[in-house]
Amino acid sequence: MTGNGRRVAIITGGSQGIGAHLVAGYLGRGWAVVANARTIRPSADPGVLTVEGDIAKPATADRIVEGALERFGRIDTLVNNAGVFVSKPFTDYTAADYALLTGVNLGGFFWLTQRVIAEMVRRYGGHVVNVSATLAEIASSHAPSVLAALTKGGLAAATRSLAVEYASRGIRVNAVSPGTIQTPVYRADGYEGLSDQLPPLGRVGQVGDVVAGVLFLESSPYITGEILHIDGGQAAGHLGPRSRLPEQRLARCGQAEVVSSVEAKRLP
Repeated sequence: MTGNGRRVAIITGGSQGIGAHLVAGYLGRGWAVVANARTIRPSADPGVLTVEGDIAKPATADRIVEGALERFGRIDTLVNNAGVFVSKPFTDYTAADYALLTGVNLGGFFWLTQRVIAEMVRRYGGHVVNVSATLAEIASSHAPSVLAALTKGGLAAATRSLAVEYASRGIRVNAVSPGTIQTPVYRADGYEGLSDQLPPLGRVGQVGDVVAGVLFLESSPYITGEILHIDGGQAAGHLGPRSRLPEQRLARCGQAEVVSSVEAKRLP
């Protein structure tokens, strides 16, 4: 055990993409980090413990918690970042798809969070952040994904339930709900052609937007039970086609100058 008093965050799915940037974000704030992924390399940083294993298995949750306590002596925050997304028509999903998504998205959350909260109760206090998804609330015919909606929507509901259940024990439980986020896992040109599917801000999000949201919740001790949407306004509503409205329609609305100004800022 290091015994240096550093706060400790556990981050699942910590080997790449959003998870790897979350590891860097917490380290940048002086925290120690326990990073888990199915495949993850050992770190030369003494402030980082990597635990390789399938998060869907309860035994992996045991090893993560035991490793955190043995190495650092405490657990202050858990970020349930690991997740799987499979998009296909509802009738095409297989039993293997169901087992995969429920195993990682729900089982991984459940087993690890249960063990971490038990430790937080003993220490009186802590923070859990779940990574949900806006698609659980705002369905899209362009990307049918009922299993992601089922599991990520379940995380959002569990977030509120746990926030109320454990508030009196000093444990906060929040979630971030990302929209379309560009990550290094996918080719950059894979996001082209989404103009009619973009949120009101008119662009896809970046990994840094999600990291900033998680760290904001970390720094906000009076926030619990919150589902923070990081989706460019997707959950608020749809902007519609990005074309200029006819001048006669603007004039009829009596808002020609205002709308024109907004359009000018949005268009290149």
